[in-house]
Order: sequence, then C-alpha cells, then structure tokens
Amino acid sequence: MLFLSTLFFTSCSNDDDNNNAITTGNVSSTLIDGSWRITYYWDNDRDETTDYNGYTFTFGNGNVLTALRSGTPTLGTWTTLTDDGKVKLVIAFTSPAELIEISDDWEVTERTNTRIKLKDVSGGSGETDFLTFEKN
Repeated sequence: MLFLSTLFFTSCSNDDDNNNAITTGNVSSTLIDGSWRITYYWDNDRDETTDYNGYTFTFGNGNVLTALRSGTPTLGTWTTLTDDGKVKLVIAFTSPAELIEISDDWEVTERTNTRIKLKDVSGGSGETDFLTFEKN
C-alpha cells in the first residue's frame, strides 16, 4: 500500500512538472503555437510595456520571428538554447528601436501554454530586466 501511494503521488507530481517544464523543446513548441503579445516589459528601472502596444509576435519555423504592428511586419530571429544550465530564449531584431531593445538572450523563468516569463541580468550594471509574452 505504501509503495502504491508513493508511486501515485510521484506520478502526479511528475505530470504537473512536465506540463510546465522549462526545456528548450517545450519552450519552442509553446512559442510556435499561435501569436503572442508583450504584457510586461521592465527595463532597468521603469515599466516600458506600453511601447509594445499593438504588436503581435509570431515565432515561426526556421527561427523566423515576425513582429506585426499596424499591418507592417518586421522580421527578426529567435532560438532557444541552454546556457550554464538555464534555458534561454534569444531574440534578435535590427530595427526599429523598441524591438532592438528586447533583442537579448533571455532566461526563461516560467512557461505555461499561454505565458512565457523571461528575465535578463545585465552584465555590466547587474540590473535585471523582465519580459512577459502572453498568447493572443
């Protein structure tokens, strides 16, 4: 009986962990599924979320990242990787300024089917930025 109880609780715990596990594969498959918007962006010492109002992001196959605003697409790239044991989402845009601002290698701190939370600790100043994508 004790063995079965232990097995049951371990199985339930692992199922929950797998549903929201942060792996490069899980993060990638979550992002490719649908379009996304930025619901939070904290840069250094201020909230800059409103700079991304009206943007829709699509994380496509072949690591193509499309940011669409007012019918105008801007192409960038994205990838997931593991660095020092942390899963990261790397975003890269070359324009405009607000998209260059979020171009970085972000540590994935939370992943659900509808939300990806990211953080980045600046190398020189040690300040922490936060970025959250939520599914449309």
